[in-house]
Amino acid sequence: MRAALALFLMIWSLAWAPAHARQVALPRGVTEVTAVEGIREYRLANGLQVLLVPDASKPTTTVNMTYRVGSRHESYGETGMAHLLEHLLFKGSPKHPNVWAEFGRRGLRANGSTWLDRTNYFASFSANDENLEWYLRWQADAMVNSFISAKDLASEMTVVRNEMEMGENNPGRVLLQKGLATMYQWHNYGKSTIGARSDVENVDIERLQRFYRTYYQPDNATLIVAGKFDPPRTLAWIADAFGAIPRPKRRLPTLYTLDPVQDGERSVTVRRVGGVPLAYAMYHMPPAAHPDFAAVSLLDFVMADEPSGRLHKRLVEAGLAAGVFAFSQALADPGFAVYGVQLAPGQDLEKAREALLDELENLARRPVTEEEVERARRKWLKDWDLEFSDPERVGVALSEAIAAGDWRLFFLMRDRVRQISASDVQRVAEQRLLASNRTLALYVPTASPVRAPAPERVDLASVLRGYRGDPDVKEAEPFDATPRNIEARTLRFTFPVGLQAALLPKSTRGGVVTARLDLRFGTLETLRGHEVTGELLAELLDKGTQRMSRQALHDELDRLRSQVQFSGDERGVTAWITSRRGELPQVIALVGEMLREPALSPEAFEEVRRQQLAGIEAASKEPGAMLDNEIARRLNPYPAGDVRRVLSFDERRAALQRITLEEVRDFHRRFYGASQAQFSAVGDLSVDEVRQALARAFDGWRSASPYERIERPYQEVPPGQLRLVTPDKQNAVLRISQPWRVKELDRDYPALLLANYLLGLGGDSRLWARVREAEGLSYDVRSSIQWNPWQPNSAWSVRAIFAPQNRAKVEAAIREEIDRVLKEGFRPEELERGRRGYLSFRRLSRAQDANLASALAENLYFGRTFLVSEQVDEALSRLTLEEVNAALRRHLRPEQFVVGVAGDFKD
Repeated sequence: MRAALALFLMIWSLAWAPAHARQVALPRGVTEVTAVEGIREYRLANGLQVLLVPDASKPTTTVNMTYRVGSRHESYGETGMAHLLEHLLFKGSPKHPNVWAEFGRRGLRANGSTWLDRTNYFASFSANDENLEWYLRWQADAMVNSFISAKDLASEMTVVRNEMEMGENNPGRVLLQKGLATMYQWHNYGKSTIGARSDVENVDIERLQRFYRTYYQPDNATLIVAGKFDPPRTLAWIADAFGAIPRPKRRLPTLYTLDPVQDGERSVTVRRVGGVPLAYAMYHMPPAAHPDFAAVSLLDFVMADEPSGRLHKRLVEAGLAAGVFAFSQALADPGFAVYGVQLAPGQDLEKAREALLDELENLARRPVTEEEVERARRKWLKDWDLEFSDPERVGVALSEAIAAGDWRLFFLMRDRVRQISASDVQRVAEQRLLASNRTLALYVPTASPVRAPAPERVDLASVLRGYRGDPDVKEAEPFDATPRNIEARTLRFTFPVGLQAALLPKSTRGGVVTARLDLRFGTLETLRGHEVTGELLAELLDKGTQRMSRQALHDELDRLRSQVQFSGDERGVTAWITSRRGELPQVIALVGEMLREPALSPEAFEEVRRQQLAGIEAASKEPGAMLDNEIARRLNPYPAGDVRRVLSFDERRAALQRITLEEVRDFHRRFYGASQAQFSAVGDLSVDEVRQALARAFDGWRSASPYERIERPYQEVPPGQLRLVTPDKQNAVLRISQPWRVKELDRDYPALLLANYLLGLGGDSRLWARVREAEGLSYDVRSSIQWNPWQPNSAWSVRAIFAPQNRAKVEAAIREEIDRVLKEGFRPEELERGRRGYLSFRRLSRAQDANLASALAENLYFGRTFLVSEQVDEALSRLTLEEVNAALRRHLRPEQFVVGVAGDFKD
């Protein structure tokens, strides 16, 4: 769901003026096709479709190549082939033999994804002509020259299989896969994109190469460039890089299979170890291009939104379920909608199932109201606005519209949502939410079955003929995300109550502002025994205030086109705010009310408690969550009652079961206040208005209890081995951890940052190259450092997922790489590549408004400015090979490792 836009006027009026104002010479072989709301479509002679989405408000560029091929295009014995091909493209070509290493050297945040109708490859990076041109040329080379070799298939097949095993650990994902397989009898939407294990393990390389040569061609692809770039120069690079590829002579296969109208209820039951009870009601729906799909999208909100949704009220508020959800898939062919229910331990699945189906399939009894549809419309359009205002997200979001048939569907869907009526939503619900169209229950003979409309396709040419969308609007200013410029433009204030604020006003697409508010409270002694109180209270803050009901509060945020999310624990609470210039002061006032005067109702308290208990039950059988909990307990050996202690799942469950609402209310009275608080905002804001809003919202709100930072001094942790057996889990997890006597900004800090990047964080790191790329043992392996800013007590760790039978190989490979780097050190060329990649990665991070807001708030608390980031960059630039190797050898000690594994091990 996406988001309205303010975009493009400045650059459009200069370099990209309309044709009647200024003629732009196009490269040879390139024709302009159409334009909608600042997005211009071009076509190369070989058939490549190009979409340019310039936006200089953020100093980043996103390139997304979408191929119109997904699991829908696979034949018998080929399931998983599209996804496997996505992986193999990153194995390189003769010209680019080590793709991930090249990404890492350039600081690109790159990846690919495969879905039912499409495969796409995308990268975001700090705006840079050299990186942009290189990435475009890599995409052109990868389109027709990738190895797709038997050797790479052998290693990557096991990586994909590990990814498959990871999915098999997720009960919700497994249930969806089985439900779709039952729902679709003939169409490939019923087959998982990851594929059948037998197909993935036995795929024929020549067959895979034919699949590649058929679909990876310019006439089956759309190239999207979004963000900060020079459009004429970029179009010239595209023409030069892709224009040499000939238009293919083959004809793409015509896909014609559609499932017939379903003629009775279907059901499937999955029984596995772990997780919590789930129920999904799934219904066939029209394709994305169908006019009725807008009604389907709004029906998701009407039924499952929190707290207004009918399913939420019927099941969650009544205590029949812990949570509900709904989503519908916008696909090229007739798709599906899913309405799901998650239960907490002790809740009755049969009662929840009956209530779910009764609410869905009896809408004629209580028709959808205009109020419900208007509320759903506001939420849908707010999400659309927020997505479209971000050039990085819109570049990738267009892939789904392209896969559904045409990129302009992205805008047409918005227009249809604006116009849809309650009667339309009601009509579609009555046509589609039928027992005979449902996959969940047993088959029941019916004398006069009522069936949904027959599947149909849409004539997109007639639907979209002459379509132009909204008029173009204003382009945001370019922004230089260097530490010095960030610091020069940041304004800081301290209010009498103690609240500190840092504001960074800058133009953004759509006038969006990202803000963060941190409240810190309590001392080690006053917080004793409150291990779960703070987290539970934080989840209650958006459930209404003493003045506003929960529904009124959510409606007001939708009216203000803003989002507020809270998270917290026993030591503090954080509010994340996404808003716009005109609405931000009102949202600040609303956040102040939510924090100062929460309703804390018994109903909401019980709902949140049930949801947290359900989460514990699900996590307590998952290998990753179990291992993380055990290692965290090992690294934090504190006594019972100490808030630094990490609770076991059983201890957390018991604490939640015995806590009372009055304890939560007392915690709020004692600890909440703005005496120790930091606020930051980045975006299109008025400094005076925000300053006044903060002063009004938090005036005189001091904490009743004192605040004192809780120390976490270094403690000796004995090395050891942990082995957790998790039956019926096909994906296993390994984690290696070691406490370090070092803190953030210590002498060794820059060298350890870079050493960790080279060892296990970058795309060209030692662990990635060995465990993932060379041996194909893991879908994901990486190292990280959790820095302590105050005391020399940080923690380094490695994490990898793998098939349980590969445990010994994975651990041996990781240990060998660690031993090798400690013995031999990094190589000079390795250091220089990593340095460039890591510095580029840091620049990209500073270009994200959410990251900026976090850094500004944390710097207030730490007493720093953004010049610290500049100093770290400079230190990284000066580091020698000897300094990096020596720092890693000083701190990384294999003999002190805490090593843990969790999985379904048979030995």
